[in-house]
Amino acid sequence: MRIALCVARFYEELADRLEAGARARFAEAGVEEVDRLDVPGAFELPMAALLAAESGRYDGIACLGAVIRGETDHYDWVCQESARGIQEVQLRTKVPCAFGVLTVDTMEQALARAGGGKRDSGRHAAEAVLALARVRGALAVP
Repeated sequence: MRIALCVARFYEELADRLEAGARARFAEAGVEEVDRLDVPGAFELPMAALLAAESGRYDGIACLGAVIRGETDHYDWVCQESARGIQEVQLRTKVPCAFGVLTVDTMEQALARAGGGKRDSGRHAAEAVLALARVRGALAVP
């Protein structure tokens, strides 16, 4: 199995923590080939996921990043469009894509969900990719 991690780097510390959680879960599952594709922010994740899916190289894609609410409605647009875009990629290509993007109000909330414990969103994204890949395999979907 080969996996792509599409990682929004806008919040470096959060990106690193989410990636570590995802990589740990993939390693536990015996996945040895995990490539990282960096993008500036969450809005760019769908395009990176689409390019990865269409390349034919990957059995699954975990999209990781964070959007923290600010004073404008920019937050709403970025959250909505990154989620919609990632979902569209997996439905169109049939390559499992997980939404491991934190959508939170504060950095404290983001840190609580980025690494370690029950709230490890990077790990949860990896688990979603693995589960969907199993379903796809069981149904022999090309």
